[in-house]
Amino acid sequence: MSITNPQEKFTHELCLTYDAEHQFLEAQQQMLGQVSDGELQGMIQTHIDDTQQQIQNLEQVFSQMGQEPQRQSSQAAQGLVADGQTSLQEAEGGPVADTLIAGAQAKVEHFEIASYQGLVTGAQQMGQDEVVNLLQENLQQEQNTAQMIEQSAPKLMQKTMQTG
Repeated sequence: MSITNPQEKFTHELCLTYDAEHQFLEAQQQMLGQVSDGELQGMIQTHIDDTQQQIQNLEQVFSQMGQEPQRQSSQAAQGLVADGQTSLQEAEGGPVADTLIAGAQAKVEHFEIASYQGLVTGAQQMGQDEVVNLLQENLQQEQNTAQMIEQSAPKLMQKTMQTG
């Protein structure tokens, strides 16, 4: 698909983000069963719920733009998911796996933050106020999740050090 104008660029990025959210939702659901730390498990469950809402918000964005929701394969999302899965396969489980899961989740959150920041900017420049609001809601959730994961990282690492 040829991208020739800001509207097409926005739609392209929207389709990539929509696909990424679906990929990350599936990965989070798989990770949830491998987490041993209760607090991390709670954060992931909360973010699964957030991600489902974010997908609905993206579907509303498509609707506001007069389009049907469409996924375009996000190679970046595939890479982040694959890296996380590979690390988990190599981990022995327990606290070490929890730190790997938290690290993978943090990488995903920062990717999503960058994606939503770009979409918000595009929607603002196109004067799409309702779209901006939906995207900013998703962005805020991603920022909150990233902050919670980053705050939990030292405690998770300390658990790993105690068992190692």
